[in-house]
Amino acid sequence: MTLEDHRPLSDDIDGFLATLHGYSKNTQLAYRRDLAKLTSFLHSNDLFDWDQIDPQTIRAFVAREHRNGSSSPTLARLLSALRALFIYLIEHKLVANNPAIEVRAPRQARKLPKVLDVDQTARLLTAAPTDFLGWRDLAMWELMYSSGLRVSELVDINVRDLDATEGEVRVIGKGNKERINPVGRTALQVLEKWMAQRTLVVKENERALFVSHKGSRLSTRTVQKRLDRWAVSQGLETSVHPHMLRHSFATHMLESSSDLRAVQELLGHTNIATTQIYTHLDFQHLAKVYDAAHPRARRKPS
Repeated sequence: MTLEDHRPLSDDIDGFLATLHGYSKNTQLAYRRDLAKLTSFLHSNDLFDWDQIDPQTIRAFVAREHRNGSSSPTLARLLSALRALFIYLIEHKLVANNPAIEVRAPRQARKLPKVLDVDQTARLLTAAPTDFLGWRDLAMWELMYSSGLRVSELVDINVRDLDATEGEVRVIGKGNKERINPVGRTALQVLEKWMAQRTLVVKENERALFVSHKGSRLSTRTVQKRLDRWAVSQGLETSVHPHMLRHSFATHMLESSSDLRAVQELLGHTNIATTQIYTHLDFQHLAKVYDAAHPRARRKPS
């Protein structure tokens, strides 16, 4: 049988699209494009009736769109359009089941965080401050990298949260959860220099460890801007944001220790799956070393 022997699928699609009054114009246009692709796919596979379509057909259609470069969010929207269409078709007694209900979009590949390598980190932290702002900024970068802090955690630290004698800092993380993280020797030395500068400007009764030149607690935005400028002044060729120091801390810790549970505790992650992203970074590093060093892995010159 040919297309001419069947009721046009486009008639039912037009009927469905006419019901989308409450949807935004962009969504209506996207659904129209998605369903036009579906119609083309079905016709190319000699499928001309709705009851010929099963979950495997929908999976094959989604797989084709995935191969053609559609992202996971785009495929999720496409499936949403298909489910809604088949709900309409069921209501109008054109099909008995919704074949799209069982199909899920491919998971979006998780974006790996950007990190500084050890040499870049050393360049960032190698400085000889001569003034109040220099010592404050270096102390912030050293503490963030030393203890794996979020920028929000950094600006919330009070003077009493830092125990220089024990080499520890008390942090209040997400969900108001408290943790105690170690502070490295170099960070403690820079913090000592900063504390001497802090007394020159701090407001009376100000508890914040890190303050502005006016003596009040810093905002996260100020820290972000200062770090970006600092990285440029240190000759780094990549844009640096505060979370990169936290990512770098975690990655370098795993490279040295391979102790995922310890890194989880230090980062304050509730779920170890969140911490496992850094094992992928570590594997990428190892893979590069392997490709460069192993005689059987080296690419032949083209």
